[in-house]
Parts: sequence; C-alpha cells; structure tokens
Amino acid sequence: MLLKLTIIGLLGMFFGLMGCNGILERTFVCFPQKGHDGRPEDFGLKARDIYFETGDRVRLHGWLFTADPQGPYLLWCHGNAGNISHRLENIALLTAKGINVFIFDYRGYGKSEGTLSEMGFYRDAQAAWECLLKEGPTSPSKVVLFGRSLGCAMAVDLALQVQAAGLILESGFPHLGAMAKWHFPFVFSEKLLSHRYDALSKIARLKMPVLFVHGTEDRIVPISLGRRLFQAAPEPKAFYEIPGADHNDTYLVGGEAYFQKVQKTIMTWRGVKTL
Repeated sequence: MLLKLTIIGLLGMFFGLMGCNGILERTFVCFPQKGHDGRPEDFGLKARDIYFETGDRVRLHGWLFTADPQGPYLLWCHGNAGNISHRLENIALLTAKGINVFIFDYRGYGKSEGTLSEMGFYRDAQAAWECLLKEGPTSPSKVVLFGRSLGCAMAVDLALQVQAAGLILESGFPHLGAMAKWHFPFVFSEKLLSHRYDALSKIARLKMPVLFVHGTEDRIVPISLGRRLFQAAPEPKAFYEIPGADHNDTYLVGGEAYFQKVQKTIMTWRGVKTL
C-alpha cells in the first residue's frame, strides 16, 4: 500500500511539474517542425504568405488559399505535430470543392515565432481569426472554424468568442486527461490533466452548429472520446463516422463522400441550397 501511494504521489508531482512553463507542451504534447517539407506549388496550389501578430506580440505565419472569393472560408487549427506544410494534400482536395482555406502555424511551429504554450495557442487562434477577416471575407458568416485533433481545443475556445457560420471538429478529444487515461490508465491520470486543452468544459456553451468527424479505427484518439465530446455539445450537431479510418487518414479513407459531407454541411450552414 505504501508503495502504491508513493507511486501515485510521484506521478502527481510529475504531471504538476509538466504543467509548468510549457514543459508539458515541449516534451509530451507538441511535436513541432520548423522547416517546411512541401510547398503549395507542389500540389498545384497558389497561396498568399501572410504574417500577422498576436495580442501578446508574437509573429505568426499562415497560408491563405482562395479557391472562390465568394465561397466559404475554413479557418484551420491543425494538430500537434509537424506544421502547415504537412496539410497541403488535404487542402488541395478542399479547395477543389470551392472551399477557401486559411491555415496558420501556432507559435513555435513552422515559420511562426514564439514559444509553445497552451494559453499562447488560444491567443494564436484569436489572432488568426482577426487576420482572416482583414485578408479574406468581410463577413464572419462566411467563415467556418475547423479543428483537428489537438486543434479542436483551440477551435472550441475560439468558437466561444466569435460568431462564425459553424464549427467542424475532426478526431477530437475531451481534454488531455481523457487521453492520458486511455493511453496510460493509471489511477487519477484523467483528473491530473483534465484542465489541459479542455474542450469538454467549454463545448456546452457553443452558440453555433457543429459537425464532428471521426474515424472508427482511430488508434490515437479512439472514437469513444470523440463521441464523449459530441454528447456534451448542444444542438444543432451531427456526428459523421468514417468506417476504417485511423487518426491521420480520415480524408483519404473517407474519399469523395468525406468532402461532399463537409461541403454540404458548410453550404447548409450558410443557407445555400444543395442538390
């Protein structure tokens, strides 16, 4: 019993320390890459390089892909690894459907400056929203927020502050504690980290429609965690399963049906009739 209590105490101290000064982000959560592994031209795309500043004066970088100036704009909050260059294939398939995309790198990723931090990432998403409204559509009703994996936490937080047309959450999870419990199911792991990247406690306050997308074979974020987040969200909402998809291949496994679902959902939110 003494050994068990000692282990639990040490784990509590460990995760407490990891929550300080961005150590958790730098060591266990975020895996940023500074150099780009691809260019928009490699996928037949044209992008505007955009640099913008956050409220705490961190310079960020993003790409704006304009397929149809009159069409909807997707503000993309990406996941925990790589940088915006690793999303180019997905972006090319979205723009082929007439969907404009603004994707940006959080502080510490790609060409963005600054140091990794959860609160900083929330500021980054807010700054990206303000930047998009200056550089893209003049109306927030044309913008759909999109969060993927870890980016769902940033997208949900932003959705509580702005008036967008809707929100798409792909491969999302309730909070870091739920992920810890799933992958490392020791006692109290969920409680120790439940306040980190916490979309669950915020999502009930949404004032916009939301579409959840998840692969049935996701080995990183099991679909049960995605459904847990879905259940906490208010109406209107929908859950779209992609049979056989893992964590990083939803758009590939989902294929044309995936892109039609995203396109139809966005058009419905904007009040545009679809066939």
